[in-house]
Amino acid sequence: MKRFAWTVLATEIGPLLLAATDKGLVNVAFHADRTVQDTALRQLSGRLGAEPVADATGPLAEPIRQLERYFAGELRVFSLPLDWALTGGFNRAVLEELATGVPYGTVVGYGDLAARVGQPGAAQAVGAAMGANPLPVVVACHRVVATDGGLGGFSGGLETKRTLLALEGVLPPPLF
Repeated sequence: MKRFAWTVLATEIGPLLLAATDKGLVNVAFHADRTVQDTALRQLSGRLGAEPVADATGPLAEPIRQLERYFAGELRVFSLPLDWALTGGFNRAVLEELATGVPYGTVVGYGDLAARVGQPGAAQAVGAAMGANPLPVVVACHRVVATDGGLGGFSGGLETKRTLLALEGVLPPPLF
């Protein structure tokens, strides 16, 4: 049976579960306590048709290094091979546009992102694509905000979104 590597990385936004195949980083999961780990690994195993192997080396060594540099404020652009096996169609088009067209320290509205992929009326579908993003932080769905200037939603929670936007200088850091 095929295998995929996984590990948990401690970060300032809490533990992140990272998973990679031989093609690249395939999944990042927030709040990776034991329950989240068990659920995520079971789902990934089923979707990828592969067995999880705990291994912070090999295909995860570079994602770990780059994420550590990102959280230290030293990295603004991820240059990682990504395995898009967990997304497709409209969602993938939106996520690829987000990854290449919305740089560090900037934000984009849901409607604007929909227009960029040729679907100007699909702001809600963009929101759904953000919620289904298998690669948050690296494919920075925290940079997508409501047209009225509000934060919008976020699968990692609004405090996590605020922290990531503050790290990138979009919002002021929290007072406490």
